[in-house]
Amino acid sequence: MNAAGGVWQGGGRRIALYEVGMRDGLQAETAFVPTDEKIALIDALADAGMRKIEATAFVSPQAIPALRDASAVLRAIGRRPGVIYSALVPNAGGAERAIDAGADELNLVMSASESHNLANLKMTRAQSFAALSGVGLIARQARVRVNISLSCSFGCPMEGDMSEATVLDGCARFIEQFGAQGVTLCDTTGMAYPGQVFALTCALRARWPGTELTLHFHDTRGMGLANVMAAIDAGATRFDVSLGGLGGCPYAPGASGNVCSEGIAHALECMGYDTGIDLALLIAAAQRLPALVGHAIPSQIVQAGRRLDVHPPPSDLDAIRARAHARPRPRA
Repeated sequence: MNAAGGVWQGGGRRIALYEVGMRDGLQAETAFVPTDEKIALIDALADAGMRKIEATAFVSPQAIPALRDASAVLRAIGRRPGVIYSALVPNAGGAERAIDAGADELNLVMSASESHNLANLKMTRAQSFAALSGVGLIARQARVRVNISLSCSFGCPMEGDMSEATVLDGCARFIEQFGAQGVTLCDTTGMAYPGQVFALTCALRARWPGTELTLHFHDTRGMGLANVMAAIDAGATRFDVSLGGLGGCPYAPGASGNVCSEGIAHALECMGYDTGIDLALLIAAAQRLPALVGHAIPSQIVQAGRRLDVHPPPSDLDAIRARAHARPRPRA
């Protein structure tokens, strides 16, 4: 870190923001966003500078009807050069469909928590690892990247805290036995806090310095940005974000949306970090969401604008100024 300003002075350092709203955000919505609108949003996110976009999930349409058009979306997006288009897959069938539709990366998910894994995936962690090993083989044969997202890395709503040893053991299986190129530590339920984030990030980076580490935070308890800054302080440079702050977890009551794409990009820009994001384009994309999902979105930047956005003064400001100047000067 910079000795003068520490984590608060970015000094042009690069932080990569990975967009997950088109999957993690939209899957939590009851309204079905039309396929052409999803495609337009993904293209807009790429144009705004997102270098990795989780475009959809190849899951049961009965379980997540909001993403039932996964193949159509992935086949029709604009494919900007240099952008990784990722897809979440739960099993071998989903992996084969995602690869056939042109996914650049498969994002595989299991939980650090046995209870959450059972509730979310209907399998024990051992069963999940065995199933995902088969998916990994399919990915290697197709020469497609694999990222592992470890849910509830910072706490489980049914079990409480996850120990550092439990999380690192889960990562070890995927990194050392599975050969995953990347690992995402997920704060699925918004239970993370900065000291915990700093310690776990340091531990993982020290043990596997060559693994691409991404952090995935929710803002459920108002600590999303603080957790991002704690992770940066520990040397992390990759973060999942969700357009408009959409998201949640059906098996974690009250677990509100992911950290907001435009909110995090705005904060990092203010501190001098380089995200490669065109913030105006990103905000414009987020402003399209309320009409598509049928409700207001959590984004404070969409509501209030950027820090230095200016507004017109009162129409009678000149008259107010004249009256102020006409008042007798106060005695010393």
